[in-house]
Amino acid sequence: MADYDLIIIGAGIHGAAVARAASYDGYNVCIIEQYPEAGLATSNHSSKLIHGGLRYLESFQFKLVKECLHERSVLLKTAPQLVKLIPFHIPVYKNTKRQSCLIYLGLTLYRLLGGGTFKKISKSEWHSLDGLNTDNLKHVYQYHDGLTDDKKLTQAVLADAIKIGAEFLPENKIIKIELEEESVHVQTSQHKIISAKLLINASGPWVNDTLSKVTPSIDALSIDLVQGTHIVIPRTISKGIYYVEAADKRVVFAIPWKEHCLIGTTETPFNKKPEDCVPQKEEIEYLLTTWNQYFNDTLTNDDILESFAGLRVLPAADDSAFNRKRETILHTDNDKNAKIISIYGGKLTAHRATAEAVMEIVHKRLPGHDKTDTSVLSFES
Repeated sequence: MADYDLIIIGAGIHGAAVARAASYDGYNVCIIEQYPEAGLATSNHSSKLIHGGLRYLESFQFKLVKECLHERSVLLKTAPQLVKLIPFHIPVYKNTKRQSCLIYLGLTLYRLLGGGTFKKISKSEWHSLDGLNTDNLKHVYQYHDGLTDDKKLTQAVLADAIKIGAEFLPENKIIKIELEEESVHVQTSQHKIISAKLLINASGPWVNDTLSKVTPSIDALSIDLVQGTHIVIPRTISKGIYYVEAADKRVVFAIPWKEHCLIGTTETPFNKKPEDCVPQKEEIEYLLTTWNQYFNDTLTNDDILESFAGLRVLPAADDSAFNRKRETILHTDNDKNAKIISIYGGKLTAHRATAEAVMEIVHKRLPGHDKTDTSVLSFES
């Protein structure tokens, strides 16, 4: 007999969200995490945004944007202490690739998908925009999206799962996973072998490393890991977030963060072990150059208070990561009798929706549990 209904590997935002949803649905859940706390890897190294992803409209990812905007509204209701709406400003210059007509069209579509109203900031107010460079500035648009503390949000979601009854096993690395006819057996670095009816592989950039430990072996999806770096600088920006275009035409954010300013992110191909992900010199220079282009003070490496890097999981492809599809992929080892469900990719904003999609598969494999609508459940920070 299995020890649990579900074993979840990884206590990042998606593992925590699945644990919460499964626990509310009455399943017996165990979460295994390699670090001492939840949310210490990818889920602590994001841009801290709860948003629809305005830029995803450029690559026609309308379904993803609509889903994320819906999930933003859910989080604003269920976690108001952790998710706040904040103004975003998009400056448009003479040499900006995305000119006013395109920005206006994008914001109009964003509003229609649930993003809320927007406006153009009058020229008389530009001087108040945190030292934004006004040379050759043509227009500044303002709309609103969400900001959070990603680590605190992840830990709040997991705490809710634990409160309901989920068991959390931190500081445990996966040694071996064995598939049997009716169960999955997992050997960890600190515990005896534990078993479950199903295993959820929510190990983020370690997703294929986890699958490599399964016997008999199962197929994994081909993926690219892409590094995103952020820097923290000793500047206070009081008017909200700035959404600017870097020299390579990518989007970079300047974000108010704990009385300082967070600048990010980058998109750098990554070919090492996920635990070796660290900011690169070129990425830091890229972010400093972007700040210096748009604001009236010059930063150097000596100004940086902190830097950190995280990894995105994207389907393998030859095109630019910036334009790559960002939908979450759920992969099973067997369509008819799945024992392992692996989560590839995923957005911080859409963690609840991802968990609901996982639970749709779980309910088919393990029926007899009532489904809970987690969109109406609030939780403590």
